Amino acid sequence: MHIVLIEPEIPGNTGNIARLCAATGIELHLVRPLGFSTDDKHLKRAGLDYWHLVKVHYHDNFDQVLQEYPDHKFYYCSTKAPHAHTEVNYGHDDMLVFGKESAGIPEEILNAHWESCVRIPMIEDARSLNLSNAVAVVAYEALRQQNFASLAEKGPGLRMWNK
Repeated sequence: MHIVLIEPEIPGNTGNIARLCAATGIELHLVRPLGFSTDDKHLKRAGLDYWHLVKVHYHDNFDQVLQEYPDHKFYYCSTKAPHAHTEVNYGHDDMLVFGKESAGIPEEILNAHWESCVRIPMIEDARSLNLSNAVAVVAYEALRQQNFASLAEKGPGLRMWNK
Protein backbone atom coordinates (compact mmCIF):
# COMPACT_ATOMS: atom_id res chain seq x y z
CA MET A 1 0.00 0.00 0.00
CA HIS A 2 1.06 3.61 -0.50
CA ILE A 3 0.36 6.89 1.27
CA VAL A 4 0.72 10.02 -0.84
CA LEU A 5 1.04 13.42 0.85
CA ILE A 6 0.50 16.35 -1.49
CA GLU A 7 2.58 19.32 -0.30
CA PRO A 8 2.64 18.50 3.44
CA GLU A 9 3.35 21.55 5.58
CA ILE A 10 3.95 20.39 9.16
CA PRO A 11 7.05 18.29 9.84
CA GLY A 12 5.58 16.65 12.94
CA ASN A 13 2.62 15.30 10.97
CA THR A 14 4.85 13.90 8.24
CA GLY A 15 7.13 12.36 10.86
CA ASN A 16 4.16 10.68 12.55
CA ILE A 17 2.95 9.39 9.18
CA ALA A 18 6.44 8.09 8.39
CA ARG A 19 6.40 6.19 11.68
CA LEU A 20 3.01 4.71 10.76
CA CYS A 21 4.46 3.67 7.39
CA ALA A 22 7.46 2.10 9.10
CA ALA A 23 5.25 0.08 11.45
CA THR A 24 2.96 -1.14 8.67
CA GLY A 25 5.23 -1.51 5.64
CA ILE A 26 3.32 1.16 3.73
CA GLU A 27 5.37 3.18 1.24
CA LEU A 28 5.36 6.97 1.68
CA HIS A 29 5.21 9.42 -1.23
CA LEU A 30 5.96 13.10 -0.63
CA VAL A 31 4.85 15.53 -3.33
CA ARG A 32 6.74 18.81 -3.50
CA PRO A 33 6.87 21.54 -2.49
CA LEU A 34 7.27 20.45 1.10
CA GLY A 35 6.66 22.95 3.89
CA PHE A 36 9.85 21.87 5.66
CA SER A 37 13.29 20.42 5.06
CA THR A 38 13.53 16.64 5.18
CA ASP A 39 16.35 17.01 7.68
CA ASP A 40 14.09 19.08 9.96
CA LYS A 41 14.57 18.08 13.61
CA HIS A 42 10.79 17.95 14.21
CA LEU A 43 10.34 15.58 11.27
CA LYS A 44 13.08 13.29 12.57
CA ARG A 45 11.86 13.47 16.16
CA ALA A 46 8.30 12.47 15.22
CA GLY A 47 9.59 9.52 13.18
CA LEU A 48 11.96 8.58 15.99
CA ASP A 49 14.37 5.84 15.00
CA TYR A 50 12.07 4.28 12.39
CA TRP A 51 13.29 6.14 9.29
CA HIS A 52 15.40 3.20 8.12
CA LEU A 53 12.16 1.15 7.89
CA VAL A 54 10.36 3.62 5.60
CA LYS A 55 10.50 3.51 1.82
CA VAL A 56 10.11 7.19 0.87
CA HIS A 57 9.53 8.45 -2.68
CA TYR A 58 9.81 12.13 -3.63
CA HIS A 59 7.81 13.61 -6.51
CA ASP A 60 7.96 17.07 -8.03
CA ASN A 61 4.18 17.20 -8.58
CA PHE A 62 1.10 15.02 -8.33
CA ASP A 63 0.94 14.36 -12.08
CA GLN A 64 4.31 12.63 -11.72
CA VAL A 65 2.75 10.22 -9.18
CA LEU A 66 -0.11 9.44 -11.57
CA GLN A 67 2.35 8.82 -14.41
CA GLU A 68 4.62 6.57 -12.34
CA TYR A 69 1.77 4.43 -10.96
CA PRO A 70 -0.75 4.13 -13.83
CA ASP A 71 -2.00 0.67 -12.82
CA HIS A 72 -2.71 1.53 -9.19
CA LYS A 73 -6.09 2.41 -7.70
CA PHE A 74 -6.11 5.86 -6.07
CA TYR A 75 -8.34 6.99 -3.20
CA TYR A 76 -8.48 10.72 -2.45
CA CYS A 77 -9.20 11.57 1.18
CA SER A 78 -11.17 14.76 1.68
CA THR A 79 -13.83 16.13 4.02
CA LYS A 80 -15.78 17.03 0.85
CA ALA A 81 -15.93 13.46 -0.48
CA PRO A 82 -19.16 11.62 -1.29
CA HIS A 83 -18.20 8.22 0.22
CA ALA A 84 -17.13 7.18 3.71
CA HIS A 85 -13.67 5.62 3.85
CA THR A 86 -15.30 2.36 4.96
CA GLU A 87 -17.51 2.10 1.84
CA VAL A 88 -14.72 1.06 -0.52
CA ASN A 89 -12.68 -2.11 -0.87
CA TYR A 90 -8.96 -1.40 -0.61
CA GLY A 91 -6.32 -3.46 -2.39
CA HIS A 92 -2.79 -4.23 -1.24
CA ASP A 93 -1.21 -1.81 -3.72
CA ASP A 94 -3.65 1.11 -3.53
CA MET A 95 -2.60 4.75 -3.23
CA LEU A 96 -4.18 6.70 -0.35
CA VAL A 97 -3.87 10.39 -1.20
CA PHE A 98 -4.02 13.24 1.33
CA GLY A 99 -3.65 16.98 0.87
CA LYS A 100 -1.76 19.59 2.80
CA GLU A 101 -2.90 20.59 6.26
CA SER A 102 -4.10 24.09 5.40
CA ALA A 103 -6.11 23.33 2.25
CA GLY A 104 -6.48 19.59 1.62
CA ILE A 105 -6.29 18.09 -1.85
CA PRO A 106 -6.63 20.72 -4.61
CA GLU A 107 -10.19 20.88 -5.95
CA GLU A 108 -9.11 20.21 -9.54
CA ILE A 109 -7.73 16.84 -8.42
CA LEU A 110 -10.88 16.04 -6.44
CA ASN A 111 -13.13 17.00 -9.35
CA ALA A 112 -11.15 14.84 -11.78
CA HIS A 113 -11.43 11.78 -9.49
CA TRP A 114 -14.70 12.45 -7.66
CA GLU A 115 -15.93 8.83 -7.52
CA SER A 116 -12.67 7.78 -5.87
CA CYS A 117 -12.90 10.38 -3.10
CA VAL A 118 -13.48 9.18 0.46
CA ARG A 119 -14.03 10.91 3.78
CA ILE A 120 -13.88 10.05 7.46
CA PRO A 121 -17.31 10.58 9.04
CA MET A 122 -17.38 13.45 11.57
CA ILE A 123 -19.93 15.71 13.19
CA GLU A 124 -21.09 18.57 11.00
CA ASP A 125 -19.36 21.33 12.96
CA ALA A 126 -15.92 19.66 12.83
CA ARG A 127 -13.78 21.03 10.01
CA SER A 128 -11.28 18.19 9.80
CA LEU A 129 -9.01 15.81 11.69
CA ASN A 130 -5.29 16.28 12.13
CA LEU A 131 -3.54 14.97 9.01
CA SER A 132 -1.56 12.25 10.76
CA ASN A 133 -4.69 11.05 12.57
CA ALA A 134 -6.68 10.97 9.33
CA VAL A 135 -3.95 8.98 7.59
CA ALA A 136 -3.90 6.48 10.45
CA VAL A 137 -7.69 6.03 10.39
CA VAL A 138 -7.85 5.36 6.65
CA ALA A 139 -4.66 3.29 6.50
CA TYR A 140 -5.74 0.97 9.29
CA GLU A 141 -9.17 0.49 7.73
CA ALA A 142 -7.44 -0.51 4.49
CA LEU A 143 -5.12 -2.85 6.39
CA ARG A 144 -8.05 -4.32 8.36
CA GLN A 145 -9.82 -5.14 5.11
CA GLN A 146 -6.72 -7.09 4.08
CA ASN A 147 -6.64 -8.95 7.41
CA PHE A 148 -3.47 -7.07 8.35
CA ALA A 149 -1.49 -9.13 5.85
CA SER A 150 2.26 -9.21 6.56
CA LEU A 151 1.84 -7.57 9.97
CA ALA A 152 2.63 -9.38 13.23
CA GLU A 153 -0.27 -11.51 14.39
CA LYS A 154 0.53 -11.06 18.06
CA GLY A 155 2.56 -8.83 20.31
CA PRO A 156 5.79 -9.82 22.05
CA GLY A 157 3.96 -10.53 25.31
CA LEU A 158 4.72 -9.17 28.75
CA ARG A 159 8.27 -8.57 29.79
CA MET A 160 9.00 -9.33 33.38
CA TRP A 161 10.94 -6.36 34.68
CA ASN A 162 11.35 -7.58 38.25
CA LYS A 163 12.43 -11.19 38.15
